[in-house]
Amino acid sequence: MPKALAARAGRRWVDIALDVLRAGGCDPLVVVLGAAAADVRAAADLTGATIAENPDWPEGIGSSLRAGLAALGVTDATAAVVLLVDTPGITPAAVRRVTDGAGAATLAIATYAGQDGHPVLLGRDHWPGVAALAKGDTGARAYLRAHPDAVLRIPCDDIATGEDVDFRNPPPP
Repeated sequence: MPKALAARAGRRWVDIALDVLRAGGCDPLVVVLGAAAADVRAAADLTGATIAENPDWPEGIGSSLRAGLAALGVTDATAAVVLLVDTPGITPAAVRRVTDGAGAATLAIATYAGQDGHPVLLGRDHWPGVAALAKGDTGARAYLRAHPDAVLRIPCDDIATGEDVDFRNPPPP
């Protein structure tokens, strides 16, 4: 089953993620759909979100990140908040903390027990570089590692859990 349709406490992860982003002050919202996109569209409440279909989803998260940034590129958004559906312990407070004061030049990552996690904020100035390096299952990781001095690490342990349901500890973004 696609991760977007997995559920926690009777709610689909994609619905939880959208609610967290809305409550965290994010607008516009983009949902990238890959595997079973039609099933997700039929089952989830994607109201108010732009849907970016990623036909290259088998390549990994890098292709999904590129699709999401491309969809945001036609908007006036100054930054993108990356939130994976399989991190259902992220809260609106964590999104607000990571986005506080963000601008087009900002790179920020939520941390949990000193480990990088999500959400990740990518200022618009960085989107071309992020997209160029987003390959396979690395997402923004290669770009963030190439710019360590520019990355703000924002502790969020007290307001969220960064646990990725695939891993005991949150993986790097």
